[in-house]
Amino acid sequence: MGKIIAVVNQKGGVGKTTSTVNLAACLGERGKKVLLIDIDPQGNATSGFGINKKELRASSYHLILGEQTARELAIVTPYPNVSILPSNIELAGAEIELVEVERRENRLKEALCQVREDYDFLLIDCPPSLGLLTLNALCAADTFLVPIQCEYYALEGLSQLMSTVRQVRRLYNPHLEMEGVLLTMFDSRLNLTVQVMNEVKKFFPQKVYKTPIPRSVRLSEAPSFGMPITAYDKRSKGCEAYRKAADEILRANRRR
Repeated sequence: MGKIIAVVNQKGGVGKTTSTVNLAACLGERGKKVLLIDIDPQGNATSGFGINKKELRASSYHLILGEQTARELAIVTPYPNVSILPSNIELAGAEIELVEVERRENRLKEALCQVREDYDFLLIDCPPSLGLLTLNALCAADTFLVPIQCEYYALEGLSQLMSTVRQVRRLYNPHLEMEGVLLTMFDSRLNLTVQVMNEVKKFFPQKVYKTPIPRSVRLSEAPSFGMPITAYDKRSKGCEAYRKAADEILRANRRR
């Protein structure tokens, strides 16, 4: 049965989607079957794999509303072992439409049950908020992974995220665990970066990945070409870092 990992941080601009896309590609390179579920209405993970959001006839919006199944919606990408459930702006209305729906927090969990056996890892790219879509991801997930930007406001809102996680554990998903914390936009030359890293390690001892993701022009450029970094520049430092981070995930999940 595939492991479901929600990639979550309600603060925008922390490298959440970049991390989801590139970890999916790196895990696929390692021979693992991966399904990326894009539940961010911005659909950046979708376009990050070269899919035109405007041409989609169906998306994760239809999945969450129960109008289509995950198998019907999954698109096989050109990259080894990676498929994606795409998203577009239609999904922005889902939170309003779900308000009156019974067991609305479990819509994604129920939809993914049908395909868990088909994949080794299912990565959910969450929106930068703690609304109903992110709640669905946390209810569906076995674990959650938190990308944290190595800058001044990195820890702002982290306590709010953990408070939400505690509520989800208490009310909906008692088995939800932290997969890990991924440090992004890392620059070891800056004192502030080192300070943030040390603070994060105090918050989450034993959960911070040893491999930080460096600041990288190539990582920033790749999405505009609709490619993960493994295809755009496989020799770049950013690609090397995501491969090492993926290997850390695999070591922590050796049975998969």
